[in-house]
Amino acid sequence: PENFREDETVEQLRELKPDVVAVVAYGRILPQRVLDIVPNGFINIHASVLPQYRGSAPYQWAVLDGLKETGVSAQHMVWEMDAGDVIDVEKTPIGENETAGELLDRLAELGAKLLSRVLCRAKCGDKCCGTVQCPEDVTFAPMLNKTMCPVDFTRTAQQVHNHVRGLH
Repeated sequence: PENFREDETVEQLRELKPDVVAVVAYGRILPQRVLDIVPNGFINIHASVLPQYRGSAPYQWAVLDGLKETGVSAQHMVWEMDAGDVIDVEKTPIGENETAGELLDRLAELGAKLLSRVLCRAKCGDKCCGTVQCPEDVTFAPMLNKTMCPVDFTRTAQQVHNHVRGLH
């Protein structure tokens, strides 16, 4: 659903009686009343190595910032953006000429494998306990916007290269 503001939408989820819910690229913070419905919680696949790059554009910012490595994280959803305990992480290098779009394709495959692994563990009785994110390590990946599009050629060649790849 677009959101869970409507009581009818919340009741539809309650009627399904899910044991666990997987969320990928939803882009919304779920209300606590929704999070409380599911006994084993909501598991989110996020396109970064949490607690780095919480937010809406994690893989793009990893490229924009010139990181050499990123990954996907499975985390328990809480009523705060990308702040839940981290269950598992799959890391991958970022190619020196890889665009954000190319990276997203690879992260989608890694995320699917990670989600499958986490759900298999849950099915086998593993409570999928997570590790609390260290507040001092948190960074954010804000939404991209059109004002970022002009290339600033006064920056270094590497910064321009990362800019073009990150916004591609």
